[in-house]
Amino acid sequence: MPDLFDLMRRWRKQIFLLIITTLIVTTAIVFLIPKRYLSVATALPASSYATDKTSVFSQNLQILYSTVGLPDDLDKMVGTAHLDTVYRFVIAQLGLTDHFGIRKTDGSAIPKAASILRKHTRVIKSDYGELRVKVWDVDRDLAAALANAIMEKIQQIHQDVQTVNNSIMLSKLNEEYANKKNEFEKLARSSSLTEPEMFSIHKSSLLQQVQEYEKLINQYKLMVDAKPQALIIVERATPAFAPDQPKPLQIIVAAAILSFFFGLLTALILDRKKSVTA
Repeated sequence: MPDLFDLMRRWRKQIFLLIITTLIVTTAIVFLIPKRYLSVATALPASSYATDKTSVFSQNLQILYSTVGLPDDLDKMVGTAHLDTVYRFVIAQLGLTDHFGIRKTDGSAIPKAASILRKHTRVIKSDYGELRVKVWDVDRDLAAALANAIMEKIQQIHQDVQTVNNSIMLSKLNEEYANKKNEFEKLARSSSLTEPEMFSIHKSSLLQQVQEYEKLINQYKLMVDAKPQALIIVERATPAFAPDQPKPLQIIVAAAILSFFFGLLTALILDRKKSVTA
C-alpha cells in the first residue's frame, strides 16, 4: 500500500489546484442559484368522531373521545397531498402560471405549473402527529401563501367528502321518512274505533318510526350545515427571514472534501501508472 502522506506531498500542487478550482466553481454556482425560502403550515387532525352523527349526539361518547384526532387520521391527508387536484386548484386560485415561467396561452399551463409546485412542496406527518405542509419558493411571501393555500385545500377536500356523505344519508332519510309518513297517514285514515289489536300495534309502530326518522333528519341536517372541520390549523405559514436553499457553507465544505478525495484518488491512479511505465 502506498504511503498516502508521501503521495500527497508529491502531488500536493495538483491536489491543491483541483481543490481551489472546485471551490471557485462551486462558489460561483451556489451564489448564482436563486435563493428559495421555506414556509411551513402546521395542523392537527380533527377528531373523526366530530364528523360522526352518533358520537356528536351521544353524551356518553363525547366524554370518551378527544376533540383532536389520532396521528393515523393524517394518513388520508398525506395521500390527498399526492393528488394533482390540490396543486392545480392552488395554481388556478392564485394565478401562478407566469410565476413559474409558463405562458397562459399554453393549453396545459396549469398542469405544468402544478407539477413544478408539487416538486417544491413536501407534505408530511411529523413525529408529533402533526400535518406539515412545506413549500419552497423564490418569493418568501408567496411561499407562505402557497403553504397556507395547500393546507386549506386539503382540509376542504376532506370536509367536503364528509359533508357529501352526510348529504347522501340525509337524502335517503327524507325518502324513507316520506314513505313511512304516507303509510302511516293511509293507515290512520282507514282506522276505526273497533280496529283489531294488531292493527293498532302496527299503527303505533309506524308512528314511532316516523318520529325516529324526524329525529335523524334533524340531526343530519345539523351535521350537513355545520360542516365539521377535518383539520385544526395550529400555525399558519409565515414568510421566512432567511433563505433555506441553497446552503452555501455546507455545499462549499462538501465540495472541498469531495475534491480532496477525488484529487487523492486521481493522484494514486496516475502514480501507479507512472510506476508501471517506469
